[in-house]
Amino acid sequence: MWRGNSPGGNPGAATEGTGGELGGQGNWGLEDAPGLLVRASLPIMPAWPSPLASSALTLLLGALTSLFLWYCYRLGSQDMQALGAGSRAGSVSGGPRGCSETGRPSPGSSGEPGEGPRAEGLVSRRLRAYARRYSWAGMGRVRRAVQGGPGLGEGPGVLGIQRPGLLFLPDLPSAPFVPRDAQRHDVELLESSFPAILRDFGAVSWDFSGTTPLPRGWSPPLAPGCYQLLLYQAGRCQPSNCRRCPGAYRALRGLRSFMSANTFGNAGFSVLLPGARLEGRCGPTNARVRCHLGLKIPPGCELVVGGEPQCWAEGHCLLVDDSFLHTVAHNGSPEDGPRVVFIVDLWHPNVAGAERQALDFVFAPDP
Repeated sequence: MWRGNSPGGNPGAATEGTGGELGGQGNWGLEDAPGLLVRASLPIMPAWPSPLASSALTLLLGALTSLFLWYCYRLGSQDMQALGAGSRAGSVSGGPRGCSETGRPSPGSSGEPGEGPRAEGLVSRRLRAYARRYSWAGMGRVRRAVQGGPGLGEGPGVLGIQRPGLLFLPDLPSAPFVPRDAQRHDVELLESSFPAILRDFGAVSWDFSGTTPLPRGWSPPLAPGCYQLLLYQAGRCQPSNCRRCPGAYRALRGLRSFMSANTFGNAGFSVLLPGARLEGRCGPTNARVRCHLGLKIPPGCELVVGGEPQCWAEGHCLLVDDSFLHTVAHNGSPEDGPRVVFIVDLWHPNVAGAERQALDFVFAPDP
């Protein structure tokens, strides 16, 4: 058997191969190599005493639990303080008195029911109920809007010409006219349905003379010379009108972003007689985009939104952010006939899915 030298260089001292601890002195040979390799591969570290390890682990878990509870407390406190401030702010300030071209009077502009809850406290309560049922995730802009911060009925928009009467959702891109590509699917669907929608209007149309009683389904005039027949009013389907206009109703059912379950949502025919004019007014929220499909557009008709003039075209859609100050006029002659457009309220393309769901819950039509 070959004998190895000891660490001190004494040839008479050797290391044991199979006997004592690794590094001890003794005899070893080649047959003992596997055992030595196994021993050398073991980690050389002192074992923790069991009581010390248990105590350290307990302290670590306690610290993490305390940190988590503190974070939850702070998060809940901030939510309640913010919503409480919104509730104490009182009722929503009204926008300019008057009616939007399609729909009810702007909320807060009169004592009549508006498009959605008028009291900010009610909106806050509904939002808290939504958060309890679902989550606060993705609700940052909605919470800021409900808190009554800049913009809730205060006209915070671009140069003071954007003044939504009820709800201002912050950080949405603001422009009086929205590009068609922002709602490409719905625009193309409505334009392809133009012949059917025009036929439906012919079936429910009348002479609009004002000397005869209003036909069934037509609403009282919003202003002199301004009439409407709604298939959806403030988020509610009007079954009799939908049955009379099957082509228009079929088109509405195919839209992806129609606000069909929200009190901000309307859809129907809007008629403006020659000489009629709707003076400057603002819609209730910037969370929607109003789509105008031109059906009958005589000369002399104009739409001015946020100081930018535009005109309709038959068979084509125009996307308008009606939270901007806007004016509608028919300056044509009586021989030109009425201006007729089909109006649909769509979600603003930059309102996220979670925000749409929350706003549908908060501004759901009353049962």
